[in-house]
Amino acid sequence: MTKIVYEIVEHDGGWAYKLVDVFSESFPTRESAVAAAKAAAAEQQVGGEDEEISFQDRNGLWHNEHADGGDRPEAVVEDK
Repeated sequence: MTKIVYEIVEHDGGWAYKLVDVFSESFPTRESAVAAAKAAAAEQQVGGEDEEISFQDRNGLWHNEHADGGDRPEAVVEDK
């Protein structure tokens, strides 16, 4: 199972959560950023319907893939 980590960080004069190099909007308090990160992590756990997806890679090649709607990552929030 894939694991994704939302990290709580100071950002843009407030607090945000970040996934790899992508930041959320800024929140006025650390607590509100933690709450928003926990909500985002919970949404990652919700499964959906199986889908057939198409995507283009960096080399311009198209790929078709079956996505299992129940294959969800483990999502956690780290507040150091």
